[in-house]
Amino acid sequence: MILSPLRLWTLAVVLVFAFGTFVRVRQFASFRGIGFDEVLYRQYTGALLQHGLSSYPDIVDNYIEFQKTLKGSILPPLRFLYIGTTALWCRVSGEAPLNGLRQMASFFSVLTLGVTFVFMLRLAGRAAALAVLTLMACAPTQIHMSQHALVDGFFTFWATLTLWLLWENLRPIPDGRRSVPLLIAYIGALACMVMTKENSAFVFIAIVAILIANRWFAFGTVDRPLVLATLTGPLLGVTLLITLAGGLVSFLACYILSVSKNFTLDFAIQTGDGPWYRYLVDLMIVSPIVLVLALAALFQLDRKNPEHRPLFFVTVFLAASYLVMCNLKYGMNLRYANMWDAPLRLLAFTQLGWLVRRFQPKRPELWLGATVAALAAFEFRQYWIFAIQFNRFYELVPEILLKAVKILK
Repeated sequence: MILSPLRLWTLAVVLVFAFGTFVRVRQFASFRGIGFDEVLYRQYTGALLQHGLSSYPDIVDNYIEFQKTLKGSILPPLRFLYIGTTALWCRVSGEAPLNGLRQMASFFSVLTLGVTFVFMLRLAGRAAALAVLTLMACAPTQIHMSQHALVDGFFTFWATLTLWLLWENLRPIPDGRRSVPLLIAYIGALACMVMTKENSAFVFIAIVAILIANRWFAFGTVDRPLVLATLTGPLLGVTLLITLAGGLVSFLACYILSVSKNFTLDFAIQTGDGPWYRYLVDLMIVSPIVLVLALAALFQLDRKNPEHRPLFFVTVFLAASYLVMCNLKYGMNLRYANMWDAPLRLLAFTQLGWLVRRFQPKRPELWLGATVAALAAFEFRQYWIFAIQFNRFYELVPEILLKAVKILK
């Protein structure tokens, strides 16, 4: 029986999603040690499990007192959503905190696949959705974040969800009446993102840039309800964090200590600085073909072409967040760029499409599918080199990346 194109596409989606889930749930990484950040997440989760939510102000106060004695910065307990969600899962399942944290990172990495697929389907259509899903399933840093008890993959889910809901709320309103459920979901995603990690500031700045850029690129409708929702979400998240911290004084002390002492942390000084193109160098080491294709796609964009609006949407997000992130002294790490993976792969797929149509005008669908599959295989091979063949792949810093590919010995 010959399957219809729609059924073939659906079958491919299911198979790719199953593969992506498998490589995230199963532990592939050679590095099985416990990083310093994982130790702290385990401590915070254990304390929350033992003493309950009402003890969270004490957890924050203990952090403040301990942080004052340290030369450098350690991660603050106000990355609450990752810690709190894990504590709830551990209470239900009986898992130990460290196992629960790793399972939560893995689970939300799988959820990121699902959200990315729906986002790309709504943003750019079925072909792009399948292609980006395929490339995300094999993306080295995406898989890496699912293998360890780190917050960055968890944060990527909330950042991607927020970006998708922004796109949905930007879409033209035929009858002039906004969808209240979509606005509420957008507010909730923003609040959850803020409660996950302080990197939410980068996403918020990029969202504001998208709303401003709408004047030139005409993504959709920017009106008072959308602007108020964009402000309400982060405000709600910050308010909840202040409540959890036990008040504004503790909240500010927690973050001020964390940020200020990062400038004296030896690891941050050694690995977290560099020129503005630092992230481009790191991405070139890990995903060189994706990066080259994505950068090439930028030169093909035409503001007058309405089909390119989705590409401008993700490009403004990438450019605005990059502009902020590449100027943080002692605050650069490829882990923080995890949220760029889906937009970069959409641009890369678009460039592949242009190349295939130019050089293989006959049966372009087959050639495009083959090139996407080949690129996905290359991406997974990159993960294999970094995380399986190289047994010290944990922190995504230049020294480790260069040693993994044997540029440094």
